[in-house]
Amino acid sequence: GQGDTVQCRIGGRWFRRARVFAVQHLGRTWPSHRADHGHKRPRQPHPSSRPSHHRKSSLHPAAPAVRQGMTRYGGCTMKRFICLLAALSLAASLAYSQSAAEIMKASRDRIKADTVSTRARMVISAKDGGITERLVDQYTSTAGGVTKTMVVFQKPASVAGTRFLTIAEEGKKGDQWIFLPALGKVRRIAASEGSASFMGTDMSYDDVASADRDVDLDTYSLLREESLGGKPCWVIEAKPKDGAYQYSRMTAWIEKATHISLKMELYDKKGNLVKVMEMSEVKDIQGRLTPTVTRMTTVQAKTSTTIYMDIMKYDDPIPASVFTERYLQTGRP
Repeated sequence: GQGDTVQCRIGGRWFRRARVFAVQHLGRTWPSHRADHGHKRPRQPHPSSRPSHHRKSSLHPAAPAVRQGMTRYGGCTMKRFICLLAALSLAASLAYSQSAAEIMKASRDRIKADTVSTRARMVISAKDGGITERLVDQYTSTAGGVTKTMVVFQKPASVAGTRFLTIAEEGKKGDQWIFLPALGKVRRIAASEGSASFMGTDMSYDDVASADRDVDLDTYSLLREESLGGKPCWVIEAKPKDGAYQYSRMTAWIEKATHISLKMELYDKKGNLVKVMEMSEVKDIQGRLTPTVTRMTTVQAKTSTTIYMDIMKYDDPIPASVFTERYLQTGRP
């Protein structure tokens, strides 16, 4: 029975152990012996010295159950090991995700300036090769943690006087308004219009505001590292937290040496590549490395809009009244 003991000779000494100990640690049991008070116990041969058929026939009936228990124990250990690997994989994934977010934030916050003033030429290329040019001024202020941008079309006459205002608080999607001279009034851009073309260009209203898009509005994954035009880059995927956003994901190539975003691919809700934005002609402007050429290409339509920065000034004073509805309507501070 379970209370019986067995005799084992180990290192020249006899030991008394419970039968279950022998089963678990020796893989077999010896015949049970009662103490006979002084009579010398017969020496028992080691299991390995017996013929294999004897070892097989003398296995204790409990051995299969014990082996099954050991299998369960081994399975439990394997489960723990798998859980550990899963935990390490999750931790690595989170670390990767945090690194991607940090890279994107460093890219967005790369240029430190309270204001930015630009004059740019917008060249719109049609599928048939036709070219249309526009002259645009842009003013941006980041005072008080609120990003405000005013875009003013100067030429040609067909769009002159058109003004566009975006105001975005930190961590939130911006509000947008546009003044069209033909209408003579200010109209607020609805969220549902974010994907509409901005003044006949390849950029949407959302695209115009994307340069100042808050990093907290998206989740990020570091896909890989590769070179673009001979420049080592991080390739980072961004997915909007808001399902209503026009793009399902954006893939950016961030140059390692400068944190400049050199390229971005934009995908629609079905996962199709719809636009490609490329930044080039990097120049040192007031001690800040700045891409001076931006091209947005609409893949399926085979059209593009290229913006050439002719004038750019950092920290040039801009009256706060420029970012008001009054200026939007009149063009006067």
